[in-house]
Amino acid sequence: MQTLLDQLDTQLNVTENECQNYERCLEMLEQMNEDDSEQLQMELNELALEEERLIQELEDVGKNRKIVAENLEKVQAEAERLDQEEAQYQREYSEFKRQQLELDDELKSVENQMRYAQMQLDKLKKTNVFNVTFHIWHSGQFGTINNFGLGRLPSVPVEWNEINAAWGQTVFLLYALANKMGLKFQRGLWFFWDNKFNHAMVAFLDCVKQLKEEVEKGETYFCLPYRMYVEKGKIEDTGGSGGSYSIKTQFNSEKQWTKALKFMLTNLKRGLAWVSSQFYNK
Repeated sequence: MQTLLDQLDTQLNVTENECQNYERCLEMLEQMNEDDSEQLQMELNELALEEERLIQELEDVGKNRKIVAENLEKVQAEAERLDQEEAQYQREYSEFKRQQLELDDELKSVENQMRYAQMQLDKLKKTNVFNVTFHIWHSGQFGTINNFGLGRLPSVPVEWNEINAAWGQTVFLLYALANKMGLKFQRGLWFFWDNKFNHAMVAFLDCVKQLKEEVEKGETYFCLPYRMYVEKGKIEDTGGSGGSYSIKTQFNSEKQWTKALKFMLTNLKRGLAWVSSQFYNK
């Protein structure tokens, strides 16, 4: 109840204040003269015009605000689209960058492989394929080719498998040299009393001599260490004892046969050196 009375008192005070305000306004109006009324009317009219102008301006501002709001939405949408495109471009750029790095690594790897291949190629260009493939040397009384002994002695009975391998390498070498020179072998010899093995060895000696003759067509100073007599199937120790040694096994000792084969390999080695100097050292 007390609260209600307080509220009524408050309302009463407010009402009394309003009445006092109205009374003061009434007094002021009563005190105004006619000129003041006209002045107030003019001011009121001006205020009305100003109000209309402000209302129109407010309407214009509202319209502009709507246009600006629409443009803002468009700009925001465009900005969002550009943000998405930028993000897409960034992803694509990152992917392209990754691919570029991978390609750079691959390029460096290929360049390293190319350099290594070029080094190997330069090395191979300086390599004499004949000297690498056919190594002619000697071991005691034996001539050897690729470590296969050509010949046999009573004290050193080389297996025939090894001798056949040595002959195979020797024939292959002569064929390779002739092929490199463009040489076609022409002659063929046959002695009715010789077996096939002896005939083949004499024919091979003849081919070595044909190679020598082919070289001499262009270089008269060329010579082999040991003179060859194909008709007799012999090789002469030109710079040594001067003796001749048969390349055939028939009516021959193993020692002399082995020495003849050694001399023949030495001649072939000289031919190999000449071909190498002409075709591989330029």
